[in-house]
Amino acid sequence: MNITAPKSSQQPKKSTFRLIVTNLTFWVLIAIIAGILLGHFSPQNGVKMEILGAKFIALIKIFIGPIIFLTIVLGISGMGNLKKVGRIGVKALGYFEVVSTVALAIGVAVAYFFEPGKIDRSSLTLGDASQYTTNAAEHFSWLEFFLSNFTLQVLLAAIVCGIALNFYKKREQTILVLERFSNVVFLGLKYVMYLAPIGAFGGMAFTIGKFGLQTLIPLGKLMLCVYLTMALFVFLILGSILRYYKIRILLVLKYIKEELLLVLGTSSSEAALPSIMVKLEQMGCSKSVVGLVIPTGYSFNLDGTSIYLSMSVIFLAQLYDVHLSFFEILSVIGILMITSKGAAGVTGSGFIVLASTLTALHKIPVEGLAFLLGVDKFMSEARAITNLIGNTVATIVISKSERDFTELNLNPVLEEM
Repeated sequence: MNITAPKSSQQPKKSTFRLIVTNLTFWVLIAIIAGILLGHFSPQNGVKMEILGAKFIALIKIFIGPIIFLTIVLGISGMGNLKKVGRIGVKALGYFEVVSTVALAIGVAVAYFFEPGKIDRSSLTLGDASQYTTNAAEHFSWLEFFLSNFTLQVLLAAIVCGIALNFYKKREQTILVLERFSNVVFLGLKYVMYLAPIGAFGGMAFTIGKFGLQTLIPLGKLMLCVYLTMALFVFLILGSILRYYKIRILLVLKYIKEELLLVLGTSSSEAALPSIMVKLEQMGCSKSVVGLVIPTGYSFNLDGTSIYLSMSVIFLAQLYDVHLSFFEILSVIGILMITSKGAAGVTGSGFIVLASTLTALHKIPVEGLAFLLGVDKFMSEARAITNLIGNTVATIVISKSERDFTELNLNPVLEEM
């Protein structure tokens, strides 16, 4: 993955074949296709490949803490204006809440228009949802959310250290040491990312091998609605936001295509977190904005997850022929505005959030979650990709609004890809 500065255009151009075979995007795509084929034609061997995807994500997670910490500390200490830190934080949280609410509303609207839940329940395969329905009675706790969210913990520690460093007498010497350490961390990340095809292959082979493509057929309409809604959200909502700042969404997607393929293969947006932070800095976003917005967004700006959660509630209501009044629909959006923030960082947390929402409504059977278990893994890629794009756009928007975006860096970088 290209996480180093763009090369000068004066260097001799490579042949098309060499450009393709030396591009990590090409190998990640090949790995995803190979994983699908293995999982479909040899499910037992496909399931065994889970360890490859899991180990790669575990390896990437080693870099998440240091990169977030160093980026934020260096960004805040180099900013010199602590009021700006607070302003960026407030602006980011406000943006997250507005856009996430729009995502929730779009999910509800599309689900009502296409009615994916108007199908025969007898044709569906039930999964075991007991572990999620049991936890549904537990109230959401912000303390537990914080204690289980490593990204937020590092974010808070980095903000405190960054602010404290501004008052430290040996600030310049400390910054030099941190910058050297940062260079070492990013160099290590560069080499680890060469393993991305292996991680994508393992993740995709496991998904197809365990759940099988045939599980998509009964809930195919729901799958299509989810993917369609997320595409509409990305190109219409996020695209319009970027267009206001005279940036085309397609150029941004082209720029982060390697990260998108990696997320598609591993079903985890965390796998792309370190490299997307580097890419955004290269694009022109300031280190301070990237350091504050991306880690916070991974917990509070889950656009894809918001769409999925709202559509799932309406899907289950339609599946059980439960009529929801306009007030109850607003209640669903209101509840999910709060509980969806707890759907980050913990496996299965999305189902727990759904179970909590259904319990609060007292109208839709919580046991209906069992119908979604079979296809949830296939929709997790769409959620993760949309979350990644949403946070990328958020960082660009905040950088632009802060006049902290280097205009000249964007188009040359994109044109060289």
